[in-house]
This record gives sequence, structure tokens and C-alpha cells, in this order.
Amino acid sequence: MATHGSIFEDMLQEFDGAARILNLEPGIWKILTHPKRQIIVSCPVQMDNGEIEVFTGYRVQYNITLGPAKGGIRYHPGVSLDEVTALAAWMTWKCAVAHIPFGGGKGGVICDPTKMSRRELEALTRRYIAEIIDAIGPEKDVPAPDVNTNEQVMAWVMDTYSMHVGHTTTSVVTGKPLELGGSLGRREATGRGVMIVARESARHAGFDINGATVGIQGFGNVGSVSADLLRAAGARVVAVTDWKGGVYNASGLDIPKLIEHVSRNRTVEGFMDGEPFTNDQLFKLDVDVLIPAALENQITSENAAGVRAKIVVEAANGPTTPEAHRLLHERGVFVVPDILANSAGVTTSYFEWVQDRYGYFWTEKEVNERLEAKICQAFDAVLRTSLKYKVDMRTAAYIVAIERVATVTRMRGMYA
Repeated sequence: MATHGSIFEDMLQEFDGAARILNLEPGIWKILTHPKRQIIVSCPVQMDNGEIEVFTGYRVQYNITLGPAKGGIRYHPGVSLDEVTALAAWMTWKCAVAHIPFGGGKGGVICDPTKMSRRELEALTRRYIAEIIDAIGPEKDVPAPDVNTNEQVMAWVMDTYSMHVGHTTTSVVTGKPLELGGSLGRREATGRGVMIVARESARHAGFDINGATVGIQGFGNVGSVSADLLRAAGARVVAVTDWKGGVYNASGLDIPKLIEHVSRNRTVEGFMDGEPFTNDQLFKLDVDVLIPAALENQITSENAAGVRAKIVVEAANGPTTPEAHRLLHERGVFVVPDILANSAGVTTSYFEWVQDRYGYFWTEKEVNERLEAKICQAFDAVLRTSLKYKVDMRTAAYIVAIERVATVTRMRGMYA
């Protein structure tokens, strides 16, 4: 069992509120609040200096009622079983909200990849996959990139699995290079989904995203793609912050130039076409849309009262604490929860899995059209649920997800 620390407790708190509204029966409640499978492995690796290090790895399959487990693999010194379990649970609800046939999974290895060579990372990846090989597969559990893992790591995952089963199996993992069965549009997918839900939220709130003002925290892949696509939709991105600093321009930032600046300097700090700006200023900025696309727990009970945005779109995982969310909702701020707002990434991973299994690949236009349809359907389902039960969008998203998983759990019955 998970140690039910703070991260898992946060998930349970969100789950419980929705489950009570649904009058979820006790038996299903118990099933859906316990991980199906938690795997702990030891991964011995010979380092470049000749010494042997043993790394601890985890893979959690939280729920596989709707289909194979789906979720990333992260490499980080802070990885823990509790964290991986909570993330696997969130993936369960995210896949259910997106209405794709996956359950929730997550993996991680306790390591510091910044201090490891490419050879050491490859050796660790291959040993970790070899240790969990019986638990993964296209119809069992499909990993993906996460913190400190990328396309190259996924290529090693695919190759290791393929070597064990004796034939090339591209559909065992998503987030691969295009040459190995990756999908067009995958890199931009999460940011594209953020743009779509921001646009749909604005429409619900009674204004057009064309001409709306936007502030973004975080300018990595998700933040930068969101900014560029919102700019293309006519929005005015006036402020961006990242790990080192920020920049503000009331007339709107030149996002293509800012992207070039970040590619050279690895930070938005020092961008000349604007004035220096901080995270504290960003959260207090009077904008139509605020997009936290960085780390968890950024909007808290301490700064929630200062948020002046009409809409908050959670591009990051867990950027708003439960107490802060309550305060925002009471003040009428429309918050699009992470399990909906950033679900386009796993949705396009699903598209990649489908294309790999089918052996036929779509154009980027086809991928984006299918993504648009799925995200709009998910947003509409959550919004209708929010209005039906008179609850905030986060609770509504959990209601949609829990109801879908619970319904299939009842249909499948109890195997004994």
C-alpha cells in the first residue's frame, strides 16, 4: 500500500468531494482509492568510474479498468512511492476525463540525471525496464516521458522491451522520436490543449480569446507553445515568468522573439522588449487568463486573494492548492483543473499508440483536428457537469472521471 503522505492525501481530498456528490457506494469507493499494483525494483548499474550503484525504481498501476495503464517515467532525486502513486491516480482521472481507453500509471527512479553521463542514463533505463518488463506492454502498461526523461529515453525503453519479446514493438511506449513511431503534433499537444480550453473558457465567461490578455508562469515546452498558439488566436500575452525572472509588456510580448531569446539564454530574463517582472507581480496582474505552467503549489492560500484573472487554466500539475482553489472559486474565478487543462498530452499519446498498433500514421493536420474534437468534448462534458451539480470545474472533472470508471467497474463485476 501507499504510505498515503501529503500528495496522495491531496488526491483523496479531491476524490472524496466528488464521490460524495455521486453517492458512490462504499465498495466502489474502496476500490477506486487503492492502487491496483505497486512495483518496487532495485536497478544495479555500473557507473563510468567502474563502481556499482543501485538505484530504486517504482512503477504503479493505479487502475486499469478502462484499459492499459498510461503514465510517464520520471528521473529525479525526490521520487517516492507516495508521489508515484498519487501521480498514477491523477493519470487515471485524466484519462477518464479525456474519455480515452487507458487506466492510470506512473513510474520513477530515484536518481539525479544531471550528474549522470548519457551511457549511465541508458544503462539505468535499460535495467529499470528489464526489471518491470513483465508488467508493461501495449495492452498492459504504456509508459511515456515525464520529468527528466525525453524521446531518447523512450527509444531506449522501446528497444529494451523489443529485445526481450523478440520483435519490434513500437506501441509499448509513447513520446518516441518520429522515426521510431512517434506522432506528429505530440510535442505541441499539451500547449495546444491549454489554448483550446482557454478559448472555450473565455467563450463561457462571455468574452472572446481574440483580444484577451494573458499571463503565463513557466516558459518551457507547454508554456511557450501555449503562448504562441494563444498569440495566433489573437490573444495578447502581456507577461511571462520562469525559474529565473520574468518580462512584462502591456502592449503584448513578441512571442516568436521571446522563444528565440529563451532558446539562446534558457530563460526569459533579460528579454529587451519588455520590463522585468516577478511571479508575485504575475499572480496579481489584471489579466483575462492566467496560466500556471510551471510547478505545483504556486497559487496558495497566501496569494490567492491577490489573483485578479477571470480565468485560471492549470497547465501544470497541481499548481493550485485545495485551499487556494476554494478561495478562488468563492471569488468567482473560473479555474480549469489540471486533469482537464493539460489532458491533451495524454490524448495525443493515445493517438500515437493507436497509430503504432494500426501501422498507419496521420498527418499533423489530422492529429490536431482529432485533438481539437476530443478536448472540446471533454471540456463540454465537465462544464455541463459543473452546471448540473452547481460545483466548480475541478469537482465536476472528478465527477465525470469517477462516474466513468465506477460505471465500467460495476459492469465488469467482481472477479473472485
